[in-house]
Amino acid sequence: MSRQEVLDQFGACWEGLDDPRRFGHAALHDFHELLMIALCAILCGGQGAVDMAEFAEAKEPFLRSFLTLPIGLPSHETFSRPFRDLDPDQFRDSFQRIMSQFSEQLQGVVAIDGKVLRRSFDRARGKSPLHMVSAWGSQQRLVLAQIATDAKSNEITAVPKLLRMLSLKRTIVTADALNCQRTIAEQIVEQKGDYALTLKGNQGTLYDDVVLLLDDPELKASTAAPVVEADHGRIETRTAKVSTEMGWLQKQHPWPGLKAIGKVVRVRETAEKTTTETAHYLLSRALAPERFNEVVRQHWGVENSLHWRLDVGMNEDQDRTRIGHGPHNLAVLRHMAINAMQKEGSKGSLRGRFKRAGWNNDYLFQLLELF
Repeated sequence: MSRQEVLDQFGACWEGLDDPRRFGHAALHDFHELLMIALCAILCGGQGAVDMAEFAEAKEPFLRSFLTLPIGLPSHETFSRPFRDLDPDQFRDSFQRIMSQFSEQLQGVVAIDGKVLRRSFDRARGKSPLHMVSAWGSQQRLVLAQIATDAKSNEITAVPKLLRMLSLKRTIVTADALNCQRTIAEQIVEQKGDYALTLKGNQGTLYDDVVLLLDDPELKASTAAPVVEADHGRIETRTAKVSTEMGWLQKQHPWPGLKAIGKVVRVRETAEKTTTETAHYLLSRALAPERFNEVVRQHWGVENSLHWRLDVGMNEDQDRTRIGHGPHNLAVLRHMAINAMQKEGSKGSLRGRFKRAGWNNDYLFQLLELF
């Protein structure tokens, strides 16, 4: 694919995205070229507008090989202004169009989890840190969709909007106890999906009754053989148990689509101590305990494969972008970069591939071809 074809294909991704610039010399820079440079900077390990401007200066010969840059290189303010004014809903819609090219038919575990962008607060404007809620495809290892809230307390209202962006047929949606809500369970079932929702005390007596049932020695239940994993000086043993004896429980606590309950007991051993943790779940499908154990384990992939990489590989928590929609739009851009790296699929750490993109123009262009 020629570099001009890549630019044309990239521009098509932003169909329906309005240029937010209204005045000044900034509008003289081509909007799609600004987006291309910004994405290139993120793919090479950059963060905010200052990094984008410095990247453009360092990579000018490469950029001029397929961009026009009619009035020279953009300044950091030229990058900052459109991202803080850009409609985040339109930008998110563009992300979804790109994702339709990246991911095959959605299936497997879809993990829903939120992450706070710690440096995005703005005390002067009374603005709390941005809270991004993401849908992570555990099988595809891609960010499938995301939505922003101003506080973790708003995550419950954000998740239904997030789920509506996805086709949930043949998927199992997992979520933490905060999102173990009747309305969310009902929506998942209506969208032809299944769920495995963590249950804690926020559901009152339902939690107590599930614990009581699963601890009853006379309960008919299936228990999987323990799964043992050792890594980083720690041994973890996970034992899963599932029961479909739902009659009494459903009479007391009508719950949409509930077909089974389960629990996973995790024993973690280190040189210093041994800890035991028990987590309880509501299931809309009577999973075999072995599969249930896998589903629960895959949910936590969103922490290791997405949130950890955003913090450690992309240093997201240190990004001080705070004004307007900047934190939201740059978070979406980082998700695009992670997906591109994942789709490209070469070996090596995320940080190492960012360096490779910065050092090797051919590799960077290979990543751009994915869009």
